[in-house]
Amino acid sequence: MARIQLNGRKLKLKNKYTILELLKRYKIANKKIALELNGKILNRNKYNIVYVKNNDKIEIVHFIGGG
Repeated sequence: MARIQLNGRKLKLKNKYTILELLKRYKIANKKIALELNGKILNRNKYNIVYVKNNDKIEIVHFIGGG
């Protein structure tokens, strides 16, 4: 079990998830977002190989167009 923080919300995960699986589980579209893992921006091509670990802090920012 891992205890993480996702956008300021504390969560307990029973299963081992990659970042991509976590996004799918919480229905967060992985297009037009920036994802910060423990204070560092995570490159999109690593979402399917980086696993969520205990005490990870994940912040997700959605890009919104306009003008």
